[in-house]
Order: sequence, then C-alpha cells, then structure tokens
Amino acid sequence: MSAVLERPPALPRGTTAVNRLRQVLLAVITGTRPMLGGYWIVMLVAFGVGGVAFQLATGGIDHSVWDYGTQSPKYFSMAIGISIAPAYFTLLIAQGVTRRMFSIAAGIYLTGAAVATAVLWVVVYQLEHLVYGWRGWSQTLENPHLFTDASQAGLIFTEFFLLILSHEAAGWLLGITFYRFGFWRGVALLPLSILPAAAAEFLLIAQWLADALDSVGYRRPPLAVAVPTILVVSALGVYVGYLLLRPLALKPAKG
Repeated sequence: MSAVLERPPALPRGTTAVNRLRQVLLAVITGTRPMLGGYWIVMLVAFGVGGVAFQLATGGIDHSVWDYGTQSPKYFSMAIGISIAPAYFTLLIAQGVTRRMFSIAAGIYLTGAAVATAVLWVVVYQLEHLVYGWRGWSQTLENPHLFTDASQAGLIFTEFFLLILSHEAAGWLLGITFYRFGFWRGVALLPLSILPAAAAEFLLIAQWLADALDSVGYRRPPLAVAVPTILVVSALGVYVGYLLLRPLALKPAKG
C-alpha cells in the first residue's frame, strides 16, 4: 500500500523532480512568510529598536534588552513546525506531490528558517553590542548561554540554530501525530514528539533550563558531542514524521 502511495505521478514534459520540489518549497515559504516575517518584525521592534529606545530614555541599564527575548524563537519555531503538516499535507498531496517530496521540502524549509532566525539573532546582538559600546553601557546577558559575550557570533549562531531546529523538528512531529492520530493518542505520543527539543535542551544547557540543571550538578557535554547529536536527532525527527505520513490517506474536507 505504501509503495503505491509513494509512486511519483507522471510529470508533464519538461518538468523535473527538482522543479517540482522547488514549487512545493515555494508554496510552503509563501504560506508561512507572513507568520514568520511578522514574528521577526515584532521582535525587532519590541526588543531591538524598543530596547535601544528604552536604554536612551532611562540612561542605560546594565543588561542586554535583546537577551530578554531569547526564549521565544524556539517556541515560535515549534509552532511553525506544528502548522506545516495540518496546513499543507492535504493540499499538496492532492496536487500529486508525494509524501516523500513533501517531507523533504518541509525539512529544507525548517532548516532554512532556523538559519535565517539564528542569523537575525546574531546580527541584532552585534548591533546592540556596538550601540552599547558607543554609549558606554554594560551588555550583561540575562540568560545563561553557550556564549559569554555578545560579540561571539559563532557561538550565538550555534546555540540558536540548534535550539530552533530541534524545536521545529519537535513541532513537526507534534503536528503530524495530532493530525494523524487525534487528540488523545497525540497526547500519548508527546514523549516521542518532544524528543528532539528535549535532546537539545539537555545537551546545550542554555537559557531557562541551565540554572536548574546546574543546581543538581548536571554539566553540559562537550560541543563536539552535543552538536552532531542534536543534528542527528533533529533529522531523525523529520524522518519519523515522514514515516508517520507515508500511510496516511487524504482526509475529506469538512462540510
């Protein structure tokens, strides 16, 4: 049955699988762009521009305002991951897109969104660092991180990319399990679905969980172990989502 479901449809002359994949990816990007772009704008205005304005109005405080917003990217990105399968699966599969191609496009999109969001965080940290240095303000970081200074762009990117990617993968699994199995079985599968996010939290020991784990003596493993492990677990999360989608039939429209 699964072999039948996964057999690629005949493509029009001149159309290649790469072109079809590009179109699927474009459809997902176009549909999620207002949501993701709107989030970036809100964060830039509220914690970037608003933070500098607040500092100027108060004469400067001894903390990075941008750092107060660092919890949100991973949870927002999880919401992006949750939305993809319920929003696009029926539409794209009905147009002849295979479940494999849909999953590959989702994986490419989630990786690109994680890269873009992590780059945004790096850039704003650097801009804030320049402004604070110019004004003589202290840019103390409110949250524990892999980095100890906002000028450490490589570590900033590593932390945010891995946390965002892993939470996207968890969201992808959450969306698929609830979409396929319904509410109660989706709840029962929560330990599986959140595994990529949990792995990243426990391997990176950054942000809100760091102090709690430090208090019980848990220490971060070397990044040479943590980074590839998180990448592998996230990739497996996307693949498991594909396996769950492979036998799933299209659901009729309600009403």
